[in-house]
Amino acid sequence: MVKLEDAVTARLQSHGEKFEILVDPDLALKLKKGEKVNFDSLLAVGTVFKDAAKGEAQSPEAMNKAFGSADVAVAASKIVMQGTVHLTTEQRRAMKEAREKELIEFISRNAVNPQTKAPHPPKRIENALAEAKVRIDESKSIEEQLPSILKELKKAIPISMEQLQIAVKVGPEHSGRASSVLHRFKVVKEQWQNDGSVISVIELPAGMRQDFLNELNNVCHGSCETKILQGD
Repeated sequence: MVKLEDAVTARLQSHGEKFEILVDPDLALKLKKGEKVNFDSLLAVGTVFKDAAKGEAQSPEAMNKAFGSADVAVAASKIVMQGTVHLTTEQRRAMKEAREKELIEFISRNAVNPQTKAPHPPKRIENALAEAKVRIDESKSIEEQLPSILKELKKAIPISMEQLQIAVKVGPEHSGRASSVLHRFKVVKEQWQNDGSVISVIELPAGMRQDFLNELNNVCHGSCETKILQGD
């Protein structure tokens, strides 16, 4: 169990009520990323609060209404996953540095100077990010930020990235979960069928092709159809 003085607050508002827990910041971050954690180690106090600063506990009735259970572990999981966790300054700095490094490496591998058709070395991209004063959000994935970041980078250096279009067909049993993956990219076309299946055309940077297919197959358990339409 994390010491109280080392804990941070995780907070969620739901069903007109506020729910707060005191958590280990590192374990909360792991849980938010989908990793398994020990809840005895995660929580500094085995209580869900209405106001943690005042020590005011939330009622079992409110927990049942919001989470379908008054169990602290059930509520804590949903509070961390769906709510906000007040990360430490050091955590935010480390996350931002890691996201920036990941972004620079991706752009260096997949983007080119359209005038010379040669890739930009990582240091040039790093300098261009600074020159263009690009803000990188450590809480968002590369695919969510890439279009706006490339637009800003073009103010500092000539840069382009080959785009790829992929047609995707997902059956009704997985279409709901797949939709959340598809809509993180540019959806060129989308048709929902009468049986609940969906046919979409997605546009994305060519370098993200394999990551996209891996993530899509993960939620569809391999039972989806894809076809490269252009840019391959």
